[in-house]
Amino acid sequence: MGAYETQGFKMDNSGRRVVVDPVTRIEGHMRCEVNLDSNNVIRNAVSTGTMWRGLEVILKGRDPRDAWAFVERICGVCTGCHALASVRAVEDALGIVIPKNAYLIREIMAKTLQVHDHAVHFYHLHALDWVDVVSALKADPKKTSELQQAVSPSHPMSSPGYFRDIQNRLKKFVESGQLGPFMNGYWGSKAYVLPPEANLMAVTHYLEALDLQKEWVKIHTIFGGKNPHPNYLVGGMPCAINLDKDGAAGAPVNMERLNFIEARIREMIEFNNNVYIPDVLAIGTLYKNAGWLYGGGLAATNVMDYGTYEKVMGDRSTQKLPGGAILNGNWDQILPVDVRDPEQVQEFVTHSWYKYGDETKGLHGWDGVTEPNYVLGAKTKGTRTNIQEIDESAKYSWVKSPRWRGHAMEVGPLSRYILGYAHAQQGNKNCQRVKEQIDSSAQIINHTFPKALGIPETQYTVKQLMPTTIGRTLARALESQYCAEMMMDDFKEMVANIKAGDVATANVEKWDPATWPKEAKGVGVVAAPRGALGHWIKIKDGRIENYQCVVPSTWNASPRDHKGQIGAFEASLMNTPVADPEQPVEILRTLHSFDPCMACSTHVMSPDGQELTSVKVR
Repeated sequence: MGAYETQGFKMDNSGRRVVVDPVTRIEGHMRCEVNLDSNNVIRNAVSTGTMWRGLEVILKGRDPRDAWAFVERICGVCTGCHALASVRAVEDALGIVIPKNAYLIREIMAKTLQVHDHAVHFYHLHALDWVDVVSALKADPKKTSELQQAVSPSHPMSSPGYFRDIQNRLKKFVESGQLGPFMNGYWGSKAYVLPPEANLMAVTHYLEALDLQKEWVKIHTIFGGKNPHPNYLVGGMPCAINLDKDGAAGAPVNMERLNFIEARIREMIEFNNNVYIPDVLAIGTLYKNAGWLYGGGLAATNVMDYGTYEKVMGDRSTQKLPGGAILNGNWDQILPVDVRDPEQVQEFVTHSWYKYGDETKGLHGWDGVTEPNYVLGAKTKGTRTNIQEIDESAKYSWVKSPRWRGHAMEVGPLSRYILGYAHAQQGNKNCQRVKEQIDSSAQIINHTFPKALGIPETQYTVKQLMPTTIGRTLARALESQYCAEMMMDDFKEMVANIKAGDVATANVEKWDPATWPKEAKGVGVVAAPRGALGHWIKIKDGRIENYQCVVPSTWNASPRDHKGQIGAFEASLMNTPVADPEQPVEILRTLHSFDPCMACSTHVMSPDGQELTSVKVR
């Protein structure tokens, strides 16, 4: 293919090829190939989903009331968001309005998922791209304590003895020759910039988060019966409320359980404020001062979200993050997004292993087709089951290419926060908390933390800081913080509603298919942890005629389209320098910042290829 230009990126696949397959520490299977120039700067990026998408086919002909249980099994990490999108789609098609308690319970469950998923993503999947675990053995526990108190003086666990104990635990891992959860890292890579004390602090918080996250998801078990894959219900939620009952197994939601939920929400708020936010800001400050402001890609130009966090059920004007679309980096113009408009959200398959009648045209969710077509391009090196190098001029991914009005878009917490900030700048009062969070973070990264850490202060604008890998990681932390705050408001509103005598959790007036129209169609959207999630359904004669999921990682991991436009993963890697091609930490750092969920974007795993990891340099 050689050199060419698309979306402002100068692409060149003639340089040295580096293959990372699979990209680990994500949900699902993903392959990434990049071309480096003579200075080891990425000039071409190719993102491949290596699993087949098949769930939509499985759903055809089934009862719409059961769809949530099938689609929820797309993924066990973003647990619940597909079920929520599904019941919303069916309720939209059938005109069902759910009770207030059901709405608030769903909001609490969705926001619990945001906090849990974002914390697990950062500490257990992504932090190790910034943190050199083995370097923590060189840290001075006293200086680590001083660092902790400088960046987060309110965190109670900050004594030198506490950090020394953690360091000793880590030392046993290393001396045993088995790093346990920290194995398969590029420890010692030149791409790491944190001092040993910051590494020890982050590893310590990795372990703290590991303990806390298992408690937070118990909120799902109270309202939804279990986690992962809590139960949902078309028309509401399958849980009863009775404040007079005791807490025996199988009992309804009562005061004891509500008190437990409130305690967990307070725990989330404290963790976000004392650990998660300070850690991301401190790490971001140190990497920013080292000059590492890469990974923006489409975030600097094209972002999209459907809008979320309505304060009043069904009233989009109360959304805390109203969504929309921004094109060409123009934050002054927010374009409306209509998920029902067949000209707006479309999926293309020109470079995907699927077949359309006309592959120059995209299909809207209600008209989507999922027909596999696994063919390799003539320039592919290797075999069908052992690809050495992919031919990106042909079909090269099991991920489709969603586009908004023909444009490749980035979705996710960063997109939601850029849009929220832009809305706030235009006077939207619902978005002031988002603007406050971002402005405060910029002040801390530019001035407060550099001063506290004894490093030079800098002046970067919000528009320079946010559309980066650092900004993408920060947006997740800020959303976690905001969701925990909003969750407390939802909880108090629900308790007040229950105390006023309303204990309804389901509307079953239209449960009987005999009450349904002969044909109906609906759409359900959710602000999933990884971005804009939409489920489109067509119902005919009481059965599913067509079902399509367009998920966040499909947007972000999308291959090129018929116009040659690259997706968010590919764009984010462009122009990033790699310190050591044999240890491409920078590739993983930026890809992981999206929290890829390839199971969501492709659905059914291929049995071929069992190798744990492979990094090849040509």
